[in-house]
Amino acid sequence: MIRVLACLMLLSGASLAQDQEIVIKVEDGLIAEGGAVLRGLDRINGQTTDLEIAPGQSVDYARLKISLDVCKYPEGKEQVEAFAYLTVHDVRDADVAVFDGWMFASSPALSALDHPRYDVWVLRCKI
Repeated sequence: MIRVLACLMLLSGASLAQDQEIVIKVEDGLIAEGGAVLRGLDRINGQTTDLEIAPGQSVDYARLKISLDVCKYPEGKEQVEAFAYLTVHDVRDADVAVFDGWMFASSPALSALDHPRYDVWVLRCKI
């Protein structure tokens, strides 16, 4: 049963990844709109930083380079149900992505960045 659910989640993520337009688009009740607001945490000193990023752009946060493909949310739930497709590289090893996938604002632990020093999660889409 768990394998079936995991396969369904992967298939639905693949179909969402194919539809990555930067313009505002409403499809199946999802809105893709201009950018995302992320929060970064340095686990050593406990300092948090909010980051704004536009689709197709990258932002540097400490040793991380974060790229946003798209940020989407269900109609009427833009504050809590946002999800973004992110790619994160550590500048010490830029060839290998430390994270590449969907992050969910309502469930940050579901698909989390695995880095020894930094945490990054989605707060909301920029409207």
